[in-house]
Amino acid sequence: MESISESYNHYSTSVGSNLKTIQITTKYRYGMMKQEKLKVYCEVAINEACKKHKIKPVIIKVLDEHVHLIVDCPRILSDAQLLQIVKGLSSYILFRVCPNLRLRYPRGSFWNRGYFCAGCGSDFQRALDYIENQELHHA
Repeated sequence: MESISESYNHYSTSVGSNLKTIQITTKYRYGMMKQEKLKVYCEVAINEACKKHKIKPVIIKVLDEHVHLIVDCPRILSDAQLLQIVKGLSSYILFRVCPNLRLRYPRGSFWNRGYFCAGCGSDFQRALDYIENQELHHA
């Protein structure tokens, strides 16, 4: 069976993958996802944001104040567009599912302005192992 890093997407005029490793943090790095329920809501919100724009999440790891993920995104999206979709739409969904988040974030910004985003196609396994072991790293 081939791994995600060895399979390629076939587009009308090109073939390839666009694997990105991403880290996003909550505004002011508040530990908003300490409750298991909020971790699940956050993961679902990110999955829904990705699904709507044909972005395929490979792994999503939600920690107390930040999220690590690897996605395979369409090649027409820039990093800025990708993060605008993931952060913007997931934030929108989270505020609809959990209106009490407005008490902490009255201006509607759940995620911090900054982010980390890098291609990981050639170093996929290392990025995957890093994300899978985040609980040990932050213990």
